[in-house]
Amino acid sequence: MTAFILSIVIGGICLAFLNPFLRLLGSTETILPYAAIYVKCIIAAAPFTVCGFVMNNILRFEGKANYAMIGLVSGALLNMIGDPILIFYFGLGIYGAGLSTAFSQIVSFFILLSFFVRGKTSVKLKFAHIKPDLNKFKDIVTIGFPSMSRQGLQSISTMLLNNYAAVYGDAAVAAMSIVSRIVFLAFAVGLGVGQGYQPVSGYNYGAKKYSRVKQAFRFTLILSEGILGFCAVICFFAAPYAVSIFRKDPEVLDIGVLALRLQCVSMLFQPLGVVSNMTFQSTGKAFLAFVSSLFRNGLFFIPTIIIGTHFFGILGIQSAQAVSDILTFAVMLPLIMYYFKNLPADGK
Repeated sequence: MTAFILSIVIGGICLAFLNPFLRLLGSTETILPYAAIYVKCIIAAAPFTVCGFVMNNILRFEGKANYAMIGLVSGALLNMIGDPILIFYFGLGIYGAGLSTAFSQIVSFFILLSFFVRGKTSVKLKFAHIKPDLNKFKDIVTIGFPSMSRQGLQSISTMLLNNYAAVYGDAAVAAMSIVSRIVFLAFAVGLGVGQGYQPVSGYNYGAKKYSRVKQAFRFTLILSEGILGFCAVICFFAAPYAVSIFRKDPEVLDIGVLALRLQCVSMLFQPLGVVSNMTFQSTGKAFLAFVSSLFRNGLFFIPTIIIGTHFFGILGIQSAQAVSDILTFAVMLPLIMYYFKNLPADGK
């Protein structure tokens, strides 16, 4: 209920200040009208999207990852099918893209909700269960704060990236947006592996099976490195083709290909930071989780893009995320080593 109410409040604020908000996020005057159309559709579906995320996390922590996957994949597939139909067949353009995304999120929400309504879960969704409890709310906020910080800093980083790229024109904004989406596809796979690791880490930590936490960490890290390493190699050599799928503008290709290849090189440094942060979060180390969530898209990315752009121009924008990933790895490695070194023996 809290997620539902907050999504409406925040969505309303965004709609009230839509154009200034989009300019703050880095929209140029050319992009602004299209961004406004798309964002209105996304905000309209925001309550369903946010509540869907909540139910998805509940399902995963109950060990019912298959149900969570059905809900998310169904929405994603529907969006993929709906985009070309609404954009091209019905000629709705950017409005069709927004409608497709909004509709797919609503469908995903109802699929996830059906699992709770049909009694497939341990958690029961009933209005009678909605009782304000300050202590529980405090626990939720404490454990969830690192994730909120990470997502918030991601938004701020995207805003800075768009604003600095806008100085070099629409081609730079388009190129960096394309690269961010391509890299996120690979990153999301590693993130999904990490999210599957969290319940395992949390359960075994709670059961004082600390050796299993270490084993799960090693397995997840190696698996994530393997997946992202494979994706990095493919993306590095296919960078011109990958960028050209979205835009064939020569200027976009020049900027995007180098930025993508730099991020492919740094992709191997990402898993340690992600899995370590999830370890801290799932084992109740709220402070460590919060601090580590600030590194990649906050403490390192923000000064990197500001300083890098000042001294190296467009190259500073292209390399900012890669440099941030490497710096995050350098700091997280001693942190996670110290954490595991101080874990007690099983049962203690």
